[in-house]
Amino acid sequence: MAFGGKSFFGKLQEKIERVIFQRPAIDEGMLEELEEALITSDIGMDTTERIVSELREAIKRERLSGADEVKAQIAAIVEGIVDKGERHAICGSTPLIIMMIGVNGGGKTTSIAKLAHIFKREGKSVLLAAADTFRAAAGEQLEIWGERVNVNVIKHKEGADPSAVIYDAIQSAKAKGIDVLICDTAGRLQTKKNLMAELEKMNKVIGREFPEAARENLLVLDATTGKNAVSQAREFGQAAEISGLILTKMDGTAKGGIAITISDEFDLPVKYIGLGEKIDDLEAFDPAGFAASIFSQGQYGQ
Repeated sequence: MAFGGKSFFGKLQEKIERVIFQRPAIDEGMLEELEEALITSDIGMDTTERIVSELREAIKRERLSGADEVKAQIAAIVEGIVDKGERHAICGSTPLIIMMIGVNGGGKTTSIAKLAHIFKREGKSVLLAAADTFRAAAGEQLEIWGERVNVNVIKHKEGADPSAVIYDAIQSAKAKGIDVLICDTAGRLQTKKNLMAELEKMNKVIGREFPEAARENLLVLDATTGKNAVSQAREFGQAAEISGLILTKMDGTAKGGIAITISDEFDLPVKYIGLGEKIDDLEAFDPAGFAASIFSQGQYGQ
């Protein structure tokens, strides 16, 4: 997607194009510079090596000689990495329970509201559960967003048992025939062990009280945090079975490479991308459009 005349990837696009167009030939020197450009754009070492290796093979196999051919090949390689097929789509079955997981400050609460807005726009009924009872005013913040999108919120007092909130929300959802229950969760506890224990306890409550419900565990990551997002994906992946990602703040300030890295290293599908602060600024992920936007070969989301 274009932002102020720049491509969706911004700095990543600029770095790659600088390497390709300033080199007099498509040679090993160009590939070394490309490798450096990718690493400094939040793409991990292993993923960078994969991209460069596949590009090197394509150059030999296809006898690529022009900058445009190299650009198109890089976009094709990136698409191959991020494209997880049908796994990008959010579960269409109802009743559906979505656990929203991620660190505080990463855009989790606003993503919950935007996701609720999307479901309501599809004609589905939605209920929110304020199960992040450890962060001050987390429940109140979710209530404010609930009012904005006209969705009810189940919450307890600060410091309450998160699993008790989930239990009450499930009972309410079942009684009212709610299509989608979206649950906020704590982003940080005293220790990693406590965090894992809380998520495991909530999952047990859901499994016991609403076994027939479809499930999604969505990890919300702030794309501007770069390689820190990789460590977050690893940590939360140990605490819960993640079914997909929501990448926030992909509005031109992020370097862009983190989406490629996490798709590669964890084989996780990106389901949505947050492109701004407005309620409609959450878009379903399009692998082809995402890859093409590296060189403005297409406008992502359009």
